[in-house]
Amino acid sequence: MPVLLVRENGRVRGWPVYVGAVGLGAAALALASLWTSGAWATGIGAAVTTFSGLAAERLQPQRATPAGGDGAAAGADALLRTAGGRIPTLRQVDRPEPAGAHHADGHSADGSRTPAAPPAYIRRDVEPQLREALGRAGFVLLVGESTAGKSRLAHETARALFPRHAFVRPLGRSALPLALRVAGTRRRAVLWLDDLEEFLGAGGLTTAMLAALAAPAPGRRVVVATMRTQEFRRFDAREEGRLTGSDRDAWRTQRDVLRQAEVVRLARHWSPEERRRAAAHGHDPRIRAALRAGDRFGIAEVLAAGPELLAAWHNAWTPGTNPRGAAVVAAAVDCRRAGLRSPVSRDRLRELHRPYLEARGGGDLQPEPFDDAMNWACTAVYATSGLLIGNYTQGYTAFDYLLGAPGLPPVPEHLWQALVARVTPTEAYDMGLLAHQEGRPGRAAEALTRARLGGAPGADFLFALTVGDAGRPRRAAADLAGITRRREDRLGPAHPDTLAARHQLAFFTGEAGNPHAAAGRFAALAAQAATVLGADHPDTLAARHELAYFTGESGAPAEAARQLARLLADRLRVQGPDDPQVLATRRSLIWYRADEPARTEARLTELLADAERCLGPGDPHTLAVRSSLAALAARAGRTAEAAAAWEALVADRTRVMGPDHPHTIYARLEWARALAFSDRSEQARALLTRTLGDARTVLEPGHRHLRLARELLAGLPPAGRHGA
Repeated sequence: MPVLLVRENGRVRGWPVYVGAVGLGAAALALASLWTSGAWATGIGAAVTTFSGLAAERLQPQRATPAGGDGAAAGADALLRTAGGRIPTLRQVDRPEPAGAHHADGHSADGSRTPAAPPAYIRRDVEPQLREALGRAGFVLLVGESTAGKSRLAHETARALFPRHAFVRPLGRSALPLALRVAGTRRRAVLWLDDLEEFLGAGGLTTAMLAALAAPAPGRRVVVATMRTQEFRRFDAREEGRLTGSDRDAWRTQRDVLRQAEVVRLARHWSPEERRRAAAHGHDPRIRAALRAGDRFGIAEVLAAGPELLAAWHNAWTPGTNPRGAAVVAAAVDCRRAGLRSPVSRDRLRELHRPYLEARGGGDLQPEPFDDAMNWACTAVYATSGLLIGNYTQGYTAFDYLLGAPGLPPVPEHLWQALVARVTPTEAYDMGLLAHQEGRPGRAAEALTRARLGGAPGADFLFALTVGDAGRPRRAAADLAGITRRREDRLGPAHPDTLAARHQLAFFTGEAGNPHAAAGRFAALAAQAATVLGADHPDTLAARHELAYFTGESGAPAEAARQLARLLADRLRVQGPDDPQVLATRRSLIWYRADEPARTEARLTELLADAERCLGPGDPHTLAVRSSLAALAARAGRTAEAAAAWEALVADRTRVMGPDHPHTIYARLEWARALAFSDRSEQARALLTRTLGDARTVLEPGHRHLRLARELLAGLPPAGRHGA
């Protein structure tokens, strides 16, 4: 039976190799003789021992070093290759693991603990859709939750359709240029990008690369990719108008790559038909066990031991068991959640896990030695995977199933600070982008400063947006003016990237206190975008929205309402009623429309229900609707109600965006205003004083929130005139 070895996402994957300490070297040589990954062949002995967590910990570091602040692990030529250095065909890749599939339970059919063949492939309901997509599209993306079976489905379907195609799999982002060149020279090739998010961002995949790879005939060169649902959602429509709208283009390159793909979605839970097909293979004890648990979990999820691993992590915090191992896993999980896509070294995990352990009780938990903790975390459950995947040489990464565990708290500040000081510029860009999307401008600015100084592509643009979102719009506008000029000179005035820079320059010009100039810029931009991109393009519609907004802020609410009414009709036609941008347009239209207060409130209440249904209660769009309702209550004189609404909004915005976000600061100011009008001036004074002190540290001088805070303080009666 052939044995395959593949490095994926900074870690080595394969199926279990059970060797004793004496036979380790021979086993490593045997594996290396079959499959290697380019320049990695010299280090293959260390990599192989990933399959036995205990053995891996006995090895000493070799040439390659892990990332996460400790260097880059993958060489530029790290492609999956045969022992002879050739790119395999899909027919040769006769196991799913090299395609990225998780290992299944290592019990063989007779119940013995031996390296087992993968479970029989069970045809999924979406397979016909995937086959059709692969037959006509040059780029197909399979989206689903961790351990839903994406990689297995993609491998089986692609192998059936394209057995003679070259299987070109880069084993890290640095290998992507070579993979594109290799695939581009073949008449028939499949470029395999498992976990597509690993290949996006600075130095990653672009639409131009996809266009260069395209073949004249369908099916000649195909890009097959997988992506976890959690990652895919970072690029859905709601991100375009999130918060102030200024991060609409921050992830433009990545979003546009995803828009090139034909997306096929795979559910985690199996349908009755899929379960019936699985039951035909009930002689395999792994499938029988998965079917028994399938009411609660997905079958592929159970086969990959996801629930068992999650339970093992939770149970390990019990005193005297493996609390240090649980802390190490927690640190590795939060490294991934912070946006770090590279493996983390053993030494870094030794440092990073300590605050997690202390927070749960430290020595009172009777923690085991660090070596034992690492051995436990790397040991496979039923020979599928460990909580950590990797080895001493290449570093470690958390099993991706753990990233979606319910109830995970926010990534703590100690982890963020420890990482951001050590990562590479490209890694810093990834972390900054994620922090920006999550509405954490302070963290984003830290990471992007490092990325910008290190020359990461696109970091200057994203840094400018982050600076503006953090409360320094004048600085952002100044930076964006230079970026816009450079893009006009290099790309031309009609290039989409130039239009994106112009959009952000116009936005922050308005945010800096010049809405008339912003409206003029957006009027010109909307006209050009309609010509270059089309009247219904999302960027054209976004420019029209900002034009209407700044028209209203310039003192022409009736004209703003007219523009928004026309925009809403177009957006409903193009994007549908539940799109976040449609909800944002509805909110603006309600606010600028000169309706009776009762009708306005009824419309906002209806909009809030729609936003909570479509986006959830914690989405920034939903919080913005609540802000409008609180302001309306204050305007109607219901000051106690307004104060309670603003207080609740402050708590939720602090949780979602952080205490220093300008939106949070604004909610605190309006809460103080409502307190003052509720005859609670001393409470208002204390809140305003604290808020002004906090705001001075993050907002640029002259910011409108600072002016408002001073005006509200000046308008309070002298201290002692009113009680709390």
